[in-house]
Amino acid sequence: MKFLGNKAAVMPLVAITATLTLGVPQAGAQGLFEMLFGGGIRHAPQGEFPPPPPKHKPKVPGGGGSVKISGPSYYTYKADRLVRIDFSALTTAPQPATPQDAAFVPSATGAAFRDAIASLSDYELYAEPDIAKALIAYYSANPDFIWVSGTSLNSRAQDAVRVLGEAASYGLTPADYAVDVPAADSSTADAAARLKDLVRFEMALSARVLRYAQDAQNGRVEPNRMTGYYDFPAKPLDLQGVLKTLAHTQEVRTYLESRHPQNPEYQALRVELEALQASAENEIVVDPKLLLKPGETSPELPKLLTLIARNLDDEMGGAYGEVLSRLATSEVYVPDLVPVIKAMQQKAGMKGDGVIGPRTVASLAGTSKADKLLKVEVALEELRWLPSDLGSPRVFINQPAFTASYIDNGEEKLKTRVVVGRTTNQTAFFYDQIKQVDFHPYWGVPQSIIVNEMLPRLRSDPGYLDRAGYEVTDSRGNRIPSSAVNWGAYGANIPYSVRQQPSEANALGELKILFPNKHAIYMHDTPQKSFFKQDMRALSHGCVRLQDPRGMAAAVLGTSVDYIAEKLKHGHSTENVTRKIPVYVAYFTAWPDMSGKVEYFGDVYDRDSRLKQALDATEAVRSPSS
Repeated sequence: MKFLGNKAAVMPLVAITATLTLGVPQAGAQGLFEMLFGGGIRHAPQGEFPPPPPKHKPKVPGGGGSVKISGPSYYTYKADRLVRIDFSALTTAPQPATPQDAAFVPSATGAAFRDAIASLSDYELYAEPDIAKALIAYYSANPDFIWVSGTSLNSRAQDAVRVLGEAASYGLTPADYAVDVPAADSSTADAAARLKDLVRFEMALSARVLRYAQDAQNGRVEPNRMTGYYDFPAKPLDLQGVLKTLAHTQEVRTYLESRHPQNPEYQALRVELEALQASAENEIVVDPKLLLKPGETSPELPKLLTLIARNLDDEMGGAYGEVLSRLATSEVYVPDLVPVIKAMQQKAGMKGDGVIGPRTVASLAGTSKADKLLKVEVALEELRWLPSDLGSPRVFINQPAFTASYIDNGEEKLKTRVVVGRTTNQTAFFYDQIKQVDFHPYWGVPQSIIVNEMLPRLRSDPGYLDRAGYEVTDSRGNRIPSSAVNWGAYGANIPYSVRQQPSEANALGELKILFPNKHAIYMHDTPQKSFFKQDMRALSHGCVRLQDPRGMAAAVLGTSVDYIAEKLKHGHSTENVTRKIPVYVAYFTAWPDMSGKVEYFGDVYDRDSRLKQALDATEAVRSPSS
């Protein structure tokens, strides 16, 4: 391949290779080789722009010593404790002559409400702090019932209770929104006791309706408190406004259901959840984490062989039927079974290496009902972190599926394989907006790679960046020779920037697609095309490598692949994306295709279990026994 850009700024591939093999220790050379070609750097957060320095910079006496910059971590999720709602502001404060809320119009039950609130002094009702505050603020300004008319529950209350009771259909927990409903009105009932029951029901239902609305819109956990790999903006909800709306509408169900995401993907996941809840468990359940190589033994193997034999077509039956019949109960993965497994893997679209791993198990045995339920419930929760309307056009990257799609007007116009971050350099979960496409880009080396990978060698060979096609600039942007820097004087805080010039060996390939974000993640080409042939493609430093970068660039620019090819003939340039195109760098182990069929993927970063821990922590706080 011949690079047609700025030839003066390019170091031929053969020259770069020479610097790696002459007079360089083997380990260092391999590290630099992997860095140039987009692989292998360990413990190095990704991206073009340096991440912020750690809060506590390690002290390096004399600039020496071993210093590392590490990526984000995961935290043990702690849910906010509930607080007892303090009704004293309602029971002791004098009522204003006119309501504070100008929109409030007192009803016939207003006087009854003011009489009833005195009975709240010893009422123990717990809620989230923001809900407790909103509840008191609303009823202070609007001293009247929402859910009660006369001495009975009104139709609004009946609709609200029904909606809360159906929470499981959204993957929520109905117990989180349960309220004690007073018995039907009786003419013989004590009037004071009845009023006391009604006002307590009023407060409980309002508190649980607010919890439901907040959960439906934002989710039950705050994702950014789980890990630094999650980055979602706040989605404010006017809690007092929710109660005001409900007090003035008869469309309670419509309003509460509108708090949920309003996109086809959410609805498809709900349909899948309903089907799963009504289904039976798989007849044969195989350990989803099974890893079995030829010659090894596992009691799970006969289960897989039974499933294979059950689903043989004529062609496969003729080739492998005898072997499967003869070895149907074998727990030893003998050589005769290896061709069978390879053939089944290839039929399922995998590379057919004969190693039985989670992807092979999922393909042959499917996913257990329990695992599917967890994935769908997790996916519903994660969708609540995103905008209700995902936008069109949009780019959707699903990391567990290792795919990126360009979707416009409900049609998936491009779908391409991707490589995402390895488990030690995970790709973050966030969304942003695409801004520009860079042709024959420079690669700004992240500070983490400079410190973790380059600095050890630079201390003994300060000029190697000059020889390998990199530029070094100081804090003022002035270019200086790498050999002129005293690299031994620095630890984790290096006051220089390093970038790789456009070339055949550039780690970003021939183009990159930017959506500026604090994680310095973007989509780009790569010289390492062989990675796209692998089934498990969590192999990068964290950025998203595209198998079809020209197709994606053409899609976001609203042009043709031929136009992209022509641009690439003219060297380094940049073109802005003029349309609003959101990009979702997402993480869903259950996700519907464009027809609505839900597909399941491996949890490559083990994030589902971490979210389950956070949900369990939230449930524990909400439990009446906690």
